[in-house]
Amino acid sequence: MLVHPQPNPVAFSIGPVEIHWYGIMYVVAFALFILLGRVRIKTQAHVEAQGWTYTDLDDMLFYGMLGVVIGGRLGEVLFYRPDYYFSHPLEIIQTWHGGMSYHGGFIGVLIAMALWARKRGRNLMDVYDFIAPMVPIGYACGRLGNFINAELPGRLADPNLPWAMIWPGVEGPRHPSPLYQMLVDGILVFVIMWLFARKPRPRLAVGALYTLLYGCARFFTEYFRVPDWETHVMGLPITSGQVLSLPMIVAGLIMLGWAYSDANKRAVHA
Repeated sequence: MLVHPQPNPVAFSIGPVEIHWYGIMYVVAFALFILLGRVRIKTQAHVEAQGWTYTDLDDMLFYGMLGVVIGGRLGEVLFYRPDYYFSHPLEIIQTWHGGMSYHGGFIGVLIAMALWARKRGRNLMDVYDFIAPMVPIGYACGRLGNFINAELPGRLADPNLPWAMIWPGVEGPRHPSPLYQMLVDGILVFVIMWLFARKPRPRLAVGALYTLLYGCARFFTEYFRVPDWETHVMGLPITSGQVLSLPMIVAGLIMLGWAYSDANKRAVHA
């Protein structure tokens, strides 16, 4: 069995200011967003033809950062631990300790992008199609931050599993669930999305596929993670993350169907 390395969550200090690895992962995620966005604009003719510029990308990042941080934190507070945070309100702003909800961040980014699209006179569906391929790799960075912080321990694992891991403060060998989610929900989804988005697609097809893929991937990897809370539907257990992912799966299917409908194709080419 492996043993969690328990690295120091503080990467370095500048005087009294501590720089945490978790925060650095967010900086890396935002940097990758800019880098990949520039690659899309420079190398994918259909993206350049839509009029996307480096200035758009930089401006969009500011809105996206606000959406990720505010939405992610409020999602953690409201979806997972409302009783705790309402009893300890000062901890709501202590994001450097971890505790960000992806689903909350997803909603936050959608709202932020809607504001940006309105400001720039862009169609929100086009904005979603543009950013969707860059999102999964940023998610992977966040999950690596969770692993460094020893957050989100997995369920009990077979001791004979080569990568079963002893997790700090938790009994028994565990699945390293943040690494599963980094690899499946993040890197695997990124590869599929990047390949899919390289060619012109109907409006909303790229954004719809990401919504569907992430929902399915998260639903799967939740089976290996200790849930924040769990309920039962028709006698079957379903975790908090799966409950929040089901609407994404349904919405992704509906949007994908609409994206490839004749009505949408006529609207795009009108």
